[in-house]
Amino acid sequence: MAKVAIVFSSGHGHTRTIAEHVLKGILGVAGVAGELLEILPDQVREDGRWHDESIVASLNEADAIVFGAPTYMGSAHGLFKLFLEYGFTPWLGQQWKDKIAAGFTNSASRSGDKLIALEQMAVFAAQMSMVWVGVGDQPGGNFTESRYTDVNVNGSWLGLSAQSFGDGTPETAPHPGDRLTAERFGRRIARTTARWLIGADAYPPQRISEEESRRRNIAGADEWRRFDD
Repeated sequence: MAKVAIVFSSGHGHTRTIAEHVLKGILGVAGVAGELLEILPDQVREDGRWHDESIVASLNEADAIVFGAPTYMGSAHGLFKLFLEYGFTPWLGQQWKDKIAAGFTNSASRSGDKLIALEQMAVFAAQMSMVWVGVGDQPGGNFTESRYTDVNVNGSWLGLSAQSFGDGTPETAPHPGDRLTAERFGRRIARTTARWLIGADAYPPQRISEEESRRRNIAGADEWRRFDD
């Protein structure tokens, strides 16, 4: 069975609502399991570094990782960025190489410069040698009869961009269209992960640690050509 982990932070509960709807979409696909993993303040150590062994273990075992965080002041939630900094540890050995990746964010403003937070997640995934999946729906919100029930109402493709009015509760916000888009996004991620795994046995990840990469670079181009990775 394929496994998708949703790792996220949420300042006031609105982003958690999106995570729950992404999970709902994932669980609607046969043969795919999903799990919510929330980044919390008490996981930050006294030295200011994030670490949680159970979350790390789940992420290492997952076939796909969905990243989620609210956008604050034109950037991803600071708590979530502490989690991203932890990524240096699995990066050293390309431990997450060839896992499927995707991302979502939420803010009170319709724009809120949310693209920057999605770009942070996508660049992180690229540095981790993961395979990014974007939103697969055409845009809503761009015609005279548009409503907040439209799918992809904010017209975002790199990742899911949701809006929650500042005076809304997690029960009333994000918008209904964003919740539906989150479910559809979850299904897309689950289906993509399942398709990707069909060839996993024939084409497993070929991981090259930072140490090995440096060794080959010192040895020269001919050393790289000795390997088929």
